[in-house]
Amino acid sequence: MAHRFKEQTKKYDMDMTSGPLLPKMLSFALPLMASSLLQLLFNAADIIVVGKFAGDASLGAVGSTSSLINLLTNFFLGLSVGVNVLVARYAGASQGKDVRETVHTSMLLSFFSGILLLAVGCSSAATILGWMQSPDEVRGLAALYLRIYFLGMPAMMIYNFGAAILRAVGDTRRSLHYLLASGILNVILNLFFVIVFHMDVAGVATATVISQCLSAGLILRCLIMETGDIRLSREYLHFSVSKMKRILQIGIPAGLQSILFSFSNVVIQASINAFGPVVVAGSAASSNIEGFVYIAMNSFYQATLSFTSQNIGAGNLKRVPSVMCCGLACVAATGLLLGIPVVAFGPVLLHLYTSSAQVIEAAMERLAIVVLPYFLCGMMDTMVGVLRGMGYAVMPMIVSLVGACGLRLLWIFTFFRMPQFHTTRSLYLTYPVSWAVTFAAHMFCYMMIQGARFRRWGHIQGHTHHASA
Repeated sequence: MAHRFKEQTKKYDMDMTSGPLLPKMLSFALPLMASSLLQLLFNAADIIVVGKFAGDASLGAVGSTSSLINLLTNFFLGLSVGVNVLVARYAGASQGKDVRETVHTSMLLSFFSGILLLAVGCSSAATILGWMQSPDEVRGLAALYLRIYFLGMPAMMIYNFGAAILRAVGDTRRSLHYLLASGILNVILNLFFVIVFHMDVAGVATATVISQCLSAGLILRCLIMETGDIRLSREYLHFSVSKMKRILQIGIPAGLQSILFSFSNVVIQASINAFGPVVVAGSAASSNIEGFVYIAMNSFYQATLSFTSQNIGAGNLKRVPSVMCCGLACVAATGLLLGIPVVAFGPVLLHLYTSSAQVIEAAMERLAIVVLPYFLCGMMDTMVGVLRGMGYAVMPMIVSLVGACGLRLLWIFTFFRMPQFHTTRSLYLTYPVSWAVTFAAHMFCYMMIQGARFRRWGHIQGHTHHASA
């Protein structure tokens, strides 16, 4: 029997366990989509400003670091998935004490994760760029950008863990407000540091760090001012061993899965680097535009994750298939409605990043191959959200390891080495192929889980009927 939330005390909360599904999912996803797009503007503003006012070498330096940043940060951001699932599940079951313990444990975890990332990123940036075969023309600038960027890691982790807590109770609006403020500040500081002070990549990195500190401060203030179970208080600020264990049980596989994807992307980036600075700059600009489409689709992954978790916590298992179908339909529509215009108006969009005809041509090749089938990536992620929300943390990681990362690496280290396949087009094709294969594998896993549950239900019903006879 499904449990209902206790009486809502805050207008931002959402009961995901009852009522019409599509309007609630859209109400959850659209503010999250807008806030995620603003967050992506942090890096987009960096790339646009350096591309226009500092040149193609700076553009390549900033753009080529994104896969490395993701590699180093995604494990800890994966831990925030554990926070989201756990808080949503306890909220769905109306277990206030467990919500409070999870919130305070997760915020401490976010701070120490950020400190660790700061130390690792600042000390090893140049070494890792060397491993990635970053072109000599951009390596020094890229290392400088990374060292400054990673100074903002504690703030970045605090914001993302705090936002995960808000999403777990259905609040995606306040994070939009905070990112709007920090995004505007980021753009202003970018222009000021680069145009007025001629700080080049150091200026855009500094602007990003300052903006991240603002968003982290705003979300901390939000949690401190709360009156419900997610309120952050010094009185309760300590590690709960049991909650930490559960966060890690869910979050570590999610983090490892993110690392596996990031690692395969780093290998692909290293292969792109071998084609020279023009291709590197074009790939960086295209990748940044792709990011807007991905972030829009990713909001439905977050929605299915939170909706599934709350319904599992409330014991409302019959609602989960509807959540899955609604999420898949929404993410496919979003991917197609955004992807087609992006490719059609690609040259216009790319002129925001560079005026070089060669760079635009290189970027359009990637844009056409990756963005048109991008909805497959969104559907793949949505299935991951459903499986994680159901409590299956290791399974999506294994499927992603084999279906996506393994396939990409196999292609790069075998077929891509052959002269006839050693092209950028062949390299970019690894993305849509791996998305389609991995989505199919995730869907198969879901059907097997549901089939097993149906058989158990039938077995229990049979025993019940026999006893009553």
